[in-house]
Amino acid sequence: MPKSIARRKTKKAVAKRFKITGSGMKVKRTQAGRRHILQKKSSKRKRLLAKSALVDKTEIKKIKECLPFG
Repeated sequence: MPKSIARRKTKKAVAKRFKITGSGMKVKRTQAGRRHILQKKSSKRKRLLAKSALVDKTEIKKIKECLPFG
């Protein structure tokens, strides 16, 4: 059996940033832009940035390869 399949490890950097939904078809992520320079952003914009978003379908395969046990 090839090493890549036999001893696959979870990429911890990816595991901290993404979550796979219950169905396993979608991947959730947090939105960028909520860490700093918040004074000039409106309350509405900050509130919307706090919500999670879905990863684009073109990127899902790459992320799932990094999360073999996810």
